[in-house]
Amino acid sequence: MTATARRGRPGHSLESLLDVAVAVFNERGYDATSMDELAGRLGITKSAIYHHVPSKVELLRLALDRALDGLFAVTEEPAATTGRAIDRLEHVVRGSVRVLVGELPFVTLLLRVRGNSEVEQAALKRRREFDRIVTDLVAAAEDEGDVRQDVDPAVTSRLLFGTVNSLTEWYRPDGGLSADALADALVATTFDGLRTRPRRSAVSRA
Repeated sequence: MTATARRGRPGHSLESLLDVAVAVFNERGYDATSMDELAGRLGITKSAIYHHVPSKVELLRLALDRALDGLFAVTEEPAATTGRAIDRLEHVVRGSVRVLVGELPFVTLLLRVRGNSEVEQAALKRRREFDRIVTDLVAAAEDEGDVRQDVDPAVTSRLLFGTVNSLTEWYRPDGGLSADALADALVATTFDGLRTRPRRSAVSRA
């Protein structure tokens, strides 16, 4: 007789449990959500939840890691590691929009983290590392002459990803706007102000 994998109740995999948990965390707040409430929302007992995870904080860790892993994966793609910095920066922005659209509830939860626990502090540390990667790309693009140099790279990075992150406040998957179309619009409106332009000569202005 072959060994079989341990399974939870039918219809309640770790994936479905995590989806519901994140929805409730976003709706009520992580601290205000009890395991009893999660069990009630799922229609199962708490013991069925504990079959998959040892605690509520583990659900939070898994959810935050899912959002962060997606963002860091973008920075490791070939288009984000080779070529001119401005093109790599654009790739990271476009990829981040795709992650946000694909993992909207998880990214929303990540952006609401305030560092109230070790898990949240670890997530914030990883967010700062992601911010540093973006800031370094902006600085490199400045050095290469493709991005205007009159704004601090850290400020540019915050403004750029402040725009990306604001999508969680209004974007709706059923609104008919694809991730690519959303990324196109965001890049068109933000990178136009970032890029340097060659000065027109006195003759050309005449």
